[in-house]
Amino acid sequence: MSVKHMKDLPLEPISAGEKTSRQVLISPEEGPNFAMRRFVIEAGGFMPLHTNSVEHEQFCIGGEAEVVIGEETVIVRENDVVFIPADVPHSYRTTSSEAFEFLCLVPNQKDIIDIKG
Repeated sequence: MSVKHMKDLPLEPISAGEKTSRQVLISPEEGPNFAMRRFVIEAGGFMPLHTNSVEHEQFCIGGEAEVVIGEETVIVRENDVVFIPADVPHSYRTTSSEAFEFLCLVPNQKDIIDIKG
């Protein structure tokens, strides 16, 4: 069992994105099956089109963003739930004046990330 406070965990920039940070809430070493991360994309920020070799389960906790998933583009906001299958190209771009934040759960498997643009 592990109990932590989010404010005690580092929020680290993601070099592939712009104004994008990641915070590991439950690491692969702590959770036997899934890792949990929090992503923050500040106003004007984005994460470019990319693929991951593992699926993503996401819960939006604030802000608003345009999310491209494969051939579809959607606007997501607080309380939306997003599923991104493995190997499907996806990207994020904030569309509001506040940061877009979401929790992301991924299986504890090797994740190969391929930046598309």
